[in-house]
Amino acid sequence: MPATMKEVATRAGVSLKTVSRVVNREPHIRPETMARVEAAIAELGWIPNPSARNLRTGRTGTIGIVVAELRRPYLAMLVEALVHEAERLGLTATVEPTHRRPGRVAEVLGERGHLYDGVLLIDPEGLEPVAWDQAPQPVVVVQGGRWRAPVDRVDEDVVEAAGLVARHLGVMGRVRPVLLGPDRARSDPDQESPSAALRAAFSAVGIEAGAVPRVSLGGVGDRRAGARAAARALEVRPDLDALLCVNDEVAIGALSCLVERGVAVPDDVAIIGYDNLADGQFSTPTITTIDPSPARLARAALELLTDRLRGGSPAAARQITVPVTLVRRESTMGMS
Repeated sequence: MPATMKEVATRAGVSLKTVSRVVNREPHIRPETMARVEAAIAELGWIPNPSARNLRTGRTGTIGIVVAELRRPYLAMLVEALVHEAERLGLTATVEPTHRRPGRVAEVLGERGHLYDGVLLIDPEGLEPVAWDQAPQPVVVVQGGRWRAPVDRVDEDVVEAAGLVARHLGVMGRVRPVLLGPDRARSDPDQESPSAALRAAFSAVGIEAGAVPRVSLGGVGDRRAGARAAARALEVRPDLDALLCVNDEVAIGALSCLVERGVAVPDDVAIIGYDNLADGQFSTPTITTIDPSPARLARAALELLTDRLRGGSPAAARQITVPVTLVRRESTMGMS
């Protein structure tokens, strides 16, 4: 005969209410009490009834993760980190790819809102605007970029990233960089000139920011776009000595173009990516990159969301900025 909640309470030496609080991951429970209850649950093999719990709490225990697509390596990596963190907190995560279909985000937040206790929205710049006051559940935006809305958000420290990239160029003695793709530190729609953060970072290492060209990717920032942009960069500035890429996919595409043209990387042209994809570690040559730390982003996002679900957070929208690191790789193999 299966164990009951009362038997768990008796084994742990606590009340039924305390068992319920532990199961529902409520705050302000002493660690030793939580450990006793969890040990009793494991020993007795008790399985909480999720339907009954949902009726009591009015929650489903499920969160939605909205993302444009999953075929992009970094987006898939970030989604995996969010799912892992949700599961660690005892939540079920459902992934909702929009495939950039109009109305999909509004559908998830509105018509399907009753399925989720909260929603994590990744990189919404590629998604359509939403009436946030109509969302029935808490929303946290992850890596929102230039996008703004009155909801909680988690971003990596793009100002720190700009400083790390500029200092790396200074150490390598590179003074003629070209940007491939948008400037991540830009907070307004004007992408034709470097952001204030990038200008300051360049100035600190003696690079004239106003003379740094930017090559548009003309759409999705993938490898094909990176190869095209690198070719264009060589036309715009034949004496370039560094390519600063909006992501690692673009960087890998740019590397392919340079190697094909006999340009030595990194001896003649350094390539710096963003996202710390495994592909950049195993490319030939390897690619230096900024690591935005998906695990840290995921943990911060779930902290904001669960705090909202507990009702202990202020009404005003909050923002968490996660530090980044530079993963330096300068191996020279083959054409490098």
